[in-house]
Amino acid sequence: MQNLGKTAGSSRGLIFLIIVLVIVFVLYSFSSQFFYFFQRVEEQEVGVKFKSGRITDIVGPGVYSDAGLFVELRLVSSEAVPFRVTDEELITKDKQRIGLVVTGDVFRPGLVDRERLRTLWAQYKEHYLNDDIARQAIEDRARQAMKVCVGDRNFDDAVIGTARDELRDCIDIELDELAKNYGLNVQNVTVPDVILLPDAQARLDEIVQSRLQTEKAQQDELRAKAESAAEQARQEGEIRVEQSRIQEEARQQKILADLERQKIESQKAVIEAERANELTRVEAELAIIQAEKNNELIAAQLDLEIQAARAKAAIEQAKADLATESAKAALYANNPGYLQHQIAQANASALNPNDKIIFTPEGTSPTIVLPGPGIMPTINVDEAAQTSETE
Repeated sequence: MQNLGKTAGSSRGLIFLIIVLVIVFVLYSFSSQFFYFFQRVEEQEVGVKFKSGRITDIVGPGVYSDAGLFVELRLVSSEAVPFRVTDEELITKDKQRIGLVVTGDVFRPGLVDRERLRTLWAQYKEHYLNDDIARQAIEDRARQAMKVCVGDRNFDDAVIGTARDELRDCIDIELDELAKNYGLNVQNVTVPDVILLPDAQARLDEIVQSRLQTEKAQQDELRAKAESAAEQARQEGEIRVEQSRIQEEARQQKILADLERQKIESQKAVIEAERANELTRVEAELAIIQAEKNNELIAAQLDLEIQAARAKAAIEQAKADLATESAKAALYANNPGYLQHQIAQANASALNPNDKIIFTPEGTSPTIVLPGPGIMPTINVDEAAQTSETE
């Protein structure tokens, strides 16, 4: 009985543990639809935020958290998804069969194309979340683009020379247009290999051989033409050189003649200039001399006028100076008694108290002997003076 009780207790514990685990799982399943915390979006990813099944935002790298009713953050890689497509059953426009290998990279919409991502998410979200689905879709469209571009070209235009670059550009354009319907972008498209069947390879070899022969014939023709042209050019060159030499000599002679003519003209111009300068100088000197003579004549005329004016002034001054004397002379001539009176008055005025007067007979001159050592006066002046005074 005790063993049965222990077994029953163990069974109940196990059942309880299972129930707890189931409840935890259910709670976790439901809780993941109501929040997310610190969910990281890497550098090569974009995050698409959802709420209640609708896109609310498209974000770049970072750490995000949210809580609400049915919130979710889905990650879309922005890394390149490489693809490689091989198709050995392509038919050209001229019914030739070839094969191609096409490679490239697929890119999903990023932050720049967020509106395209938002619009096409409901239709092509698996292409954005799953690399294999995106690769498969592009590979199918690449095959279609390969058939279109090869079918529009002849065999030579698809595999020979630079035609491969044109074929690659065609596939790139066609594939990019088809990928846009998915919101995808195709880049780095290349055609690394062209697959040829044996008969196509043989035909290509024939074409290449024929082209080489044609090119060789063309090269031979071109070489012959080039040699002929070279010989002709050499002869023409010699003729041109001789002509150039003659022309150069003529040009040099013409240049020398022109220089000589210019020299003569320059000398003539110098002589004429010197003559003109000399004539100008002489004319200037004559003008100076004439001006000096004119100045001298004007000065002489002015001096003559000045002298005449001075003489006239002197005459007038003399007349003014003699006017008084002339008047006195006329007065004396008309009045002799008055003249005698003036003479007597003048004589009287001329005598001083100490003056000596000597009276001599008319017509004689007095002899005066001044006394001195060894000289005896012949006339006593003092006595004569006293006698005169007494009389």
